[in-house]
Amino acid sequence: MQKSALVMDTQKIKQRFGIIGNEASINRAIEIAVQVANTDLSVLITGESGVGKEVFPQIIHQFSSRKHNNYIAVNCGAIPEGTIDSELFGHEKGSFTGATEKRKGYFEVADGGTIFLDEVGELPLSTQVRLLRVLEAGEFMKVGSSIIQKTNVRVVAATNLNIPEAIKKGKFREDLFYRLNTVPIKLKPLRERKEDIHLLFRKFANDFAEKYRMPNIKLTDDAITLLINFRWPGNIRQLKNITEQLSIIEENRVITGETINKYLPYSDISNLPALYDASGVDEKTFNSEREILYKVLFDMKKDMSDLKLIVADLISDNINKPNLSNIEKANFIRDYSQEKATHIPNETISRKDYDLIQDSPIEYTEEFVEETFSLSEKEKELILKALEKHNGKRKIAALELGISERTLYRKIKEYGIQ
Repeated sequence: MQKSALVMDTQKIKQRFGIIGNEASINRAIEIAVQVANTDLSVLITGESGVGKEVFPQIIHQFSSRKHNNYIAVNCGAIPEGTIDSELFGHEKGSFTGATEKRKGYFEVADGGTIFLDEVGELPLSTQVRLLRVLEAGEFMKVGSSIIQKTNVRVVAATNLNIPEAIKKGKFREDLFYRLNTVPIKLKPLRERKEDIHLLFRKFANDFAEKYRMPNIKLTDDAITLLINFRWPGNIRQLKNITEQLSIIEENRVITGETINKYLPYSDISNLPALYDASGVDEKTFNSEREILYKVLFDMKKDMSDLKLIVADLISDNINKPNLSNIEKANFIRDYSQEKATHIPNETISRKDYDLIQDSPIEYTEEFVEETFSLSEKEKELILKALEKHNGKRKIAALELGISERTLYRKIKEYGIQ
């Protein structure tokens, strides 16, 4: 295809799918989408939230031989973890509570067509395994069924997560990433497409003027400069929202820099692209079940120590209140001791209050609970809890425990768990 013809086709595609902008990366992304459309290669679209990733799967579908079949877009982040497998692959009647009838999943409905998995980085690990099998062999099983079904689906996925970082944290399968990322399309954030910002603003302003039947708004030079230099953490979606606010609220249809400045929230926070949230996750990786158990025991011990400090502070605050009489302080300590059987550290009590306690007819007892630190007992306890939580489903229980299903079967047999 000659260059002039390619440019012409790109402009037609922009008009057809409502794409605004002349930045080189946008044109290149459109070219790649058209070139891979007639293949069955998986495509992974990456970029920040709000950059318009959802348009490109539609381009791929419409320019493919599958265009007369179903196109289904699925927001993986909006479906609860407990029902995502049922939504994607379907389920049999009675396979779980509430499954009153047999149901087809998206991969069965979209057979012969295209399925767009938006926010694919939010998929649970167990669902990622199922998806990998679909991509590699075109096979899947419904929830509650042992029958393998075939599907011929083109998969296009998108995410705003930093997938390599999520892989390091063990939240995304590396083999699935490489299978999805056969053809990558990366979309730049709006702040890196400065020449397109004013074009987008004018398009949105014109659309809202027609929608609300009011005069179009225009920007002064200083307003344009302010608009172009803003970071736009919400990208095109944020620009569209602010344009709509200006169109509705401002009576003066000429928008100055001073006016538009009131609508631009200032923030140094960037979502470039969204990183996997690792808060509360220890960066250490575990190579054996024994290390996992040690970690659990250590965390439990730390939590108990923190709880004891909180209780001690509460007791200290109450007995040292200046408006309490000696009798009231003694009664508080007596009631708390009888109710909780908790030891009160002497260092939190003043000498005067301590003498009061010694003189009062209260019998203080300290309860010692002998806690077992047997690894086998703790391991058995964790296995029982995991099996109970997942209604005896060993595969899911093994996944949550961080061990293989074979190891779980061996442990169940070893501990005689029914």
